[in-house]
Amino acid sequence: MINVLTISVIIGGIFLLNSVMPHQDLEESIKRGKEVYVLNCQNCHMEDGKGTPEINPPLADADYLKKPADTLIEVILKGQSGEVVVNGQKYNIAMPAQEYLTDIQIADVLNYVRNSWGNKIPGAIVPEMVKPLRK
Repeated sequence: MINVLTISVIIGGIFLLNSVMPHQDLEESIKRGKEVYVLNCQNCHMEDGKGTPEINPPLADADYLKKPADTLIEVILKGQSGEVVVNGQKYNIAMPAQEYLTDIQIADVLNYVRNSWGNKIPGAIVPEMVKPLRK
């Protein structure tokens, strides 16, 4: 119970600090995130983030990206299988785990997709949010 409480307090503190993250740092993270996306995500989610109809879900204007940061981080770290609904459309294809990415790469790619193709999700994801979820 203490571990869950401790992690919740740490993540909450990171979100609080995250809200004052300098704009320039977020912009740099987004730039790096595009490179990570091109190398690791683009094959399935496409260059424009629209995915592949009825196969791979879109990231462009995706309501799914409004989920809590820890949920998105875990999808990248652990992969995802089973049905997922994005913008009202059902998808059922496995996404492999990308645990080989560094904490910085995961934060950067999420900042990129959360701020591209019509997405404007407030706040930034920082590497310190990724590390505790690797366990």
